[in-house]
Amino acid sequence: GPEGFGVDMIKEIAKRVGRPGVEIVDINFSGLFAALFSKRIEFTVNPLNITAERAERMLYTEPFFATGNGFIIRAADSMNGFEDLKGKQLAVNRGTISDTWATQNAEKYGFEVQRYDSFPDSVQAVITRRAFTALNEIPTAVYAASQNKAIKVGFKDFNGRNFGYAFRLESTAYRNTIEAAIECMKKDGTLVKLYEKWYGSKVDPGSSISTVFPGWGPPGFKGYDPTPHEMACK
Repeated sequence: GPEGFGVDMIKEIAKRVGRPGVEIVDINFSGLFAALFSKRIEFTVNPLNITAERAERMLYTEPFFATGNGFIIRAADSMNGFEDLKGKQLAVNRGTISDTWATQNAEKYGFEVQRYDSFPDSVQAVITRRAFTALNEIPTAVYAASQNKAIKVGFKDFNGRNFGYAFRLESTAYRNTIEAAIECMKKDGTLVKLYEKWYGSKVDPGSSISTVFPGWGPPGFKGYDPTPHEMACK
């Protein structure tokens, strides 16, 4: 079955909220929101970048992950910065925040965007030289490179994007239940341990992976409820 930081995290949350038989449904990112709104899934287990536009349509938990752009390249190639993208092909997962970044910056840095339905497909494009680089979140890129000697993370652009789980707008009580479990996992160090296990690097001080935010949801975005609450961790 699937494995990784996100899988371990949701299994631990499921255990803590009394629903240990969690079923993880594998959905291409381009179909993720349709699956959420049609109630095929309860919420997005793949952590989603928190944006103002998405917060109009979905209810987010507080952030538990902060990252930026990770550029995967072939092991023999090198990339020192955005200037190395000029005249090259950049592969992204269709509909993701990486796709948005690529679309907004293609003209600025002079690269072409290739869109794929899954992350493994975009990595394969790099390995087979159809693309110079594949773009994803830094931890995802680091993990992919650790599993395949043909590739490496050539460049990291830390831009502090925050991630959370996304729910349907009417699922306030459910969102709060899941968020309470996340807060306890931050407080007792479980999330930090999972991060270090899967990504092999230390968590930065003050990172959203260890910071419990006041209220419910992501501060500064629609759907945030500033009402204080007591943490009831077991």
